[in-house]
Amino acid sequence: MIKKVFSKKKKIDSQATIPIQTSPLSEEQLASAIKYQPAYRPAQFLVGSGQSTGMQRDHNEDTLFTLSSVVSDGVHDLALGICIVADGMGGHKNGAIASGVGTRVVASHLVKKVYSHFLEFKQEPFNDSIQEIMGKAMNETHKAVLQYAPGGGTTFTCVLIIGEQVTIGHIGDSRAYFIHPDGRFQKVTKDHSLVQRMVELEEITEEQAQVHPQRNVLLKAIGQTESIYPDIQTHPLPKNGHILLCSDGLWGVVPESEIQAIIKSEENPTLACHQMVESANNHGGPDNISVILVKCYG
Repeated sequence: MIKKVFSKKKKIDSQATIPIQTSPLSEEQLASAIKYQPAYRPAQFLVGSGQSTGMQRDHNEDTLFTLSSVVSDGVHDLALGICIVADGMGGHKNGAIASGVGTRVVASHLVKKVYSHFLEFKQEPFNDSIQEIMGKAMNETHKAVLQYAPGGGTTFTCVLIIGEQVTIGHIGDSRAYFIHPDGRFQKVTKDHSLVQRMVELEEITEEQAQVHPQRNVLLKAIGQTESIYPDIQTHPLPKNGHILLCSDGLWGVVPESEIQAIIKSEENPTLACHQMVESANNHGGPDNISVILVKCYG
């Protein structure tokens, strides 16, 4: 038998005055309301990307790569992701080969060493730490670029996401940013460039670096020196925030405030990436543009 349940409403005199009592939220309650974010299960990523040759180049030397997946059995939830932006240099042929080879070698290495591990039913501990795996992958890609693109080189910024941990391998001046739910825009990589070194030595200011005639001169890149010493670091995942990877074709011409505004106003990462590419082209598009945006649900 289906029972119907009705709520009883009291008849209110339309002429009566009903006092409404309110009390202000405490600072703690207000902070809790602002910081509240829904929990998503299983935690996962929504990844978008965009790329353009730009307005002043006749060929593309950038390569980007994205891969994301979720393993969830109701007991253990794990989100995995690999994102790479590589900006090639050394001419039409060698620059494109360098970024392409570099990206494929690292992606393949991480899939074999990390992804396959989490697809095994019986998982043994890693032989190396995640940072060591990243370092070996980048050294392998350096050897491959020296072999297949002699004289060429590439910047390289790779993000490996494992659950709530983000490991970044980086060399050159492509960048990785975290955009936190509270609006903070955090650059988590360091440019390996001449102007950045001059800023650190207080020879020029950040503002002067943006327009310096040697702002494109790199001190380190894959394939350009005998040995490489990439920056490898691990951070907590910016839950309910974003991870942004981009070549200098974006960050070098579009102000951070404009990038932030696009990401804040567009929920879809793919559409946001294409808006950022369009913005870079509207600013003159002097270089190839590559951008990846990861929206982190968790």
